Amino acid sequence: MKRNCKLFIPGPCDIDDDVLAVMGQPVRRSYGGTWMPLYNETLDLLRQVFQTRNDMFIVPGAGSAGLDMALGSLLATGEKVIVPHNGFFGERLAFIAECNGLIPVPVSAPSGQPLDPDRLRQALADHGDARMVALVHHETTTTVLNPLKELAAVTREAGRVLLVDAISSLGGTELPVDDWDIDLCVAASNKCLETPPGLAIISVSPRAWEMAGRYPRTNHGWYLDLRIWRWYAENWGHWHPAPITMPTHTILALRTSLLKIQKIGLAAHIAKHARACRAVRAGLRKRGFELLVAEEFAAPTATAVKARPEFTAAELIEWLEAERGICISGGIADLAGKIFRIGHLGKATTEQYLAEFWSALDAFLSRKKIGGNCDETG
Repeated sequence: MKRNCKLFIPGPCDIDDDVLAVMGQPVRRSYGGTWMPLYNETLDLLRQVFQTRNDMFIVPGAGSAGLDMALGSLLATGEKVIVPHNGFFGERLAFIAECNGLIPVPVSAPSGQPLDPDRLRQALADHGDARMVALVHHETTTTVLNPLKELAAVTREAGRVLLVDAISSLGGTELPVDDWDIDLCVAASNKCLETPPGLAIISVSPRAWEMAGRYPRTNHGWYLDLRIWRWYAENWGHWHPAPITMPTHTILALRTSLLKIQKIGLAAHIAKHARACRAVRAGLRKRGFELLVAEEFAAPTATAVKARPEFTAAELIEWLEAERGICISGGIADLAGKIFRIGHLGKATTEQYLAEFWSALDAFLSRKKIGGNCDETG
């Protein structure tokens, strides 16, 4: 049987055994008196990580389900949404808008560079009929962390609603939803929240609800309509808070992980990602690698590394997995074959995992007769 691969990818991540153990518990019903205290506690713990008092929803599905939900619930077919983008996932956000019958107004930035608040300000001035801005906080294609605080301020100045794809950033970097006036913030269970995949998480501000209330229906579906979920939370919230059967195991695993974050403190949880990122970036430079993104706007949860002339990115990726059981990611879209990416999530932030990574990378470089190797600490 093939051994498990240690995950050094931008998500999902290897998670702690006590979180995994919850997934093996007997099946619970997702309603009733024994469930509701656990579910409500999970929502309150999420609010602490989001740093918000807004309404919170846990939705079965990938993080993209939350993006579909936000766009489809607030805007009607034919309406505009401004979508700043600087990589594949920003472009995909625009495509999700199109699939909901919306008209995305792109505001592009060069690949590997952050979004420009001034360009967003101009787009807002040029498209006064666009009521929403939707953008990606951490563009994992390149590992750029966009200047969300500044972009949010520009959006608020213009009086528009802001949707943020925080799937790869929430819990791994500073993101105070209320302080930064973020109306819809979408995250996922399987990145910095260190839980198995399967849950989209979305916070909704009063401004967003006001916008959603303009239409009794937007004709974009039932399952992912925020108003349906709000109705159940308000009317059945004492015993059956969701319109569907919920994946209780994954929610309880999320609760377990959130309790661990609460115990060490959100600041310490965020700091461990930055600490691992700094160690990896420094170690790669010592070994002669060139990083794709400049330090000042590099995300703390993943690092993009340029391929070297001595070997292809695919060769390194395949050797690490086959010979050492270590999984890193390649480039996607126009960066395929040009870079590889290393995630700093979950157990990949620990000294044990990092020591194994350096040992494996140095063994590969030695096989290629490339010098400049360092000790196992990087």
